[in-house]
Amino acid sequence: MNEATLRAGDLVLVASLVVLNAGLSLWLQLGLARTLLIAASRTVVQLLLVGLLLKTVLTLQSGWLVGGVVLLMFAAASHEILSRQDHRLAGWWGMGLSTGATMAATLLATTLALIALRPSSWLDARVLIPLLGIILGGVMNGVSLSLNTFQNSVQRDRSAIEARLTLGATRHEALRPTLLRALRSGMIPIVNQMSAAGIITLPGMMSGQILAGMPAIEAAKYQILVLLLIAGGAGLGAIGATLAASWRLTDERDRLRLDRLG
Repeated sequence: MNEATLRAGDLVLVASLVVLNAGLSLWLQLGLARTLLIAASRTVVQLLLVGLLLKTVLTLQSGWLVGGVVLLMFAAASHEILSRQDHRLAGWWGMGLSTGATMAATLLATTLALIALRPSSWLDARVLIPLLGIILGGVMNGVSLSLNTFQNSVQRDRSAIEARLTLGATRHEALRPTLLRALRSGMIPIVNQMSAAGIITLPGMMSGQILAGMPAIEAAKYQILVLLLIAGGAGLGAIGATLAASWRLTDERDRLRLDRLG
């Protein structure tokens, strides 16, 4: 495959599919046309801006600049997690919990990735930023889905949880069914992705590397590495976030504290 540069007209050609979907949404009165077009526009603008930013970062290879980009990515992920929650912990707990769980799980998984890949420098922007971005996206989804499911379920099942507490259950016992349901919700996307990989779909990283000319078996190895890292990071992030949320929404006297939800 020749390495031709994509032209603006090529992107406009494939964007016509999104416009077609927006038109069908209007025709079928789905109410998704505006949302779809805005999302597509954001994709174009955001990725082009990120491309320009990364071009500068990759050129300068400054450790401080790489660190700044990493912190910016974590801040954006934390904001996305909070924005996806119908009920969030009040005060600084909402941001602190989601940020802490996401950063800890992502940094652990990224560290393992760097150990496995053995780059010349761990602050090499060409290695660190793409790796961290891929893992962070998976962890963000796991944490946001688990937290949203857990906090919504606690709000919805308040009577059942308080009944268990009244009958003598500890806060951990009373919240266990809700906690397990939330964790399953957070892990389903990555489980589905791993189950379908290679049989139903070719994951994006593997497809991109094959298109770029890498041998298929090598591309498969890198994709396996990434999927395992995402799964591990998402699981740890989801578990850490929901356990911390369950601790915050109860007290040492085994009482449910929904007043701590915003």
